[in-house]
Amino acid sequence: MITEPNQLFALLAGVLAIVFWLSTLKPFKRLFEYVPPLIWAYFVPMFLTTAGITPDSSELYSWMSRFLLPLSLFLLMITVDLPAILSLGKKAIIMMLAGTLGIVIGGPIAFMVFGSFLPEDAWQGLATLSGSWIGGTANMIAIKESVGAPDDILGPIIVVDTVVGYGWVGILIFMSSIQHKFDKWVKADNKAIESANERLAEIDETRRPSTLNDLTYILGLGMVATIVAIAIGDRLPALGDPTIISSTTWAILLVVTLGLVLSWTPLRRLESAGASRVGFLALYLLLTSIGARADLAAVIEAPVYMLAGILWISIHVIILMVVAKIIRAPLFFVATGSVANVGGAASAPVVASVYHPAMAPVGLLMGISGYFLGIYAALGCAWILGQLAM
Repeated sequence: MITEPNQLFALLAGVLAIVFWLSTLKPFKRLFEYVPPLIWAYFVPMFLTTAGITPDSSELYSWMSRFLLPLSLFLLMITVDLPAILSLGKKAIIMMLAGTLGIVIGGPIAFMVFGSFLPEDAWQGLATLSGSWIGGTANMIAIKESVGAPDDILGPIIVVDTVVGYGWVGILIFMSSIQHKFDKWVKADNKAIESANERLAEIDETRRPSTLNDLTYILGLGMVATIVAIAIGDRLPALGDPTIISSTTWAILLVVTLGLVLSWTPLRRLESAGASRVGFLALYLLLTSIGARADLAAVIEAPVYMLAGILWISIHVIILMVVAKIIRAPLFFVATGSVANVGGAASAPVVASVYHPAMAPVGLLMGISGYFLGIYAALGCAWILGQLAM
């Protein structure tokens, strides 16, 4: 068993490198389309721990959770283009908020229906899933740390996230073939889509190769923000019974809010040099350590969680469809508003481009907006679940 922290970190980093390398090889491309690197980054370390190669607890894991999560969130937040998101138009924003509302109320309803068939700490697992379904993996891990969810609960949650979440994304892609019929049914106005496309089509053209100076600024700024946020968070009181706002949560809220404030400054230009990519690297490294702490046997509990997830996503869909009919939103905004929550920034551009090939930037912006919206909304969902569990 590899227990020495430096060797253990090298092993986890090596696993992550191999996963992403394999995802670039032609024979494995289709496999990674259905099972993305994110999933492998979690499950491969879990198998290593099950096989006795890596330990299920280590001071390295604690260090990675404490520092890599706020670092990744800060770097993701400073890249957000809030003015561009607001320029999408009120229908796009309303549909995204409707999707968020569906997740926030759907989780507690699913818990009330299936809670008696789930373990005692299931509310923490569902709270963790709410983070994933309002913004993506970064928020999922943030909420997990916030509510103190045990490591082994992440196994069935990721199964549900993959099967139900990605299953719904697949349905949204399939529905692109009926978007004209849907738009006719709700009497949708597509002028907002056309104008948004004109404003946002060049969003990725500013990207450039990262220089040593760029990486120095990105890492230095991120680490300073992380350490300051942790130091302040440790001095603030825990809130909630059960605890929802812990010292870790305070640190996360501080870096997220600081990152959003700084996104209005010239520091947002660091995105053109790869700030978000460094953030994702920190996030994926953290995910390998969480997988190494997990218990493979916990996946056996996935079927009941799966039923809860299906009910949960159904509530999300119903609310989206009702709101779309009321405000006459085109199916494009329904799809991107939903996947901005459930799929996050990784899936939203893909789904958007299926509906309108030139609209990937719109999907990207809506997906990015899910990161900052998700932290606050998922904490609200976690609080409701915690109250129901008492």
